[in-house]
Amino acid sequence: MSIVGGIVIFTITWMLVLFTVLPWGVRPQSEEEGEIEPGTVESAPANPRIWTKFAMTTVITIVLFVAVWTIVDLDLFDIRAYFQDI
Repeated sequence: MSIVGGIVIFTITWMLVLFTVLPWGVRPQSEEEGEIEPGTVESAPANPRIWTKFAMTTVITIVLFVAVWTIVDLDLFDIRAYFQDI
């Protein structure tokens, strides 16, 4: 796998994992004690913790990327040969 291919796979995987991680632990303002932030709807997240989610996304993506890189580097699965047989 080339460096450019690795960057592309890492970026796509990071975005997919981010959209999976975003809803974790989200509580709407209506469920939290206190008043609703002016100018927002009741269902807006009270404390989204976005930087924590970015960090969790990066760690999960690194684990997945290392697995994919290892599979490709060791030729455990040859995708070109798989699609030639179809």
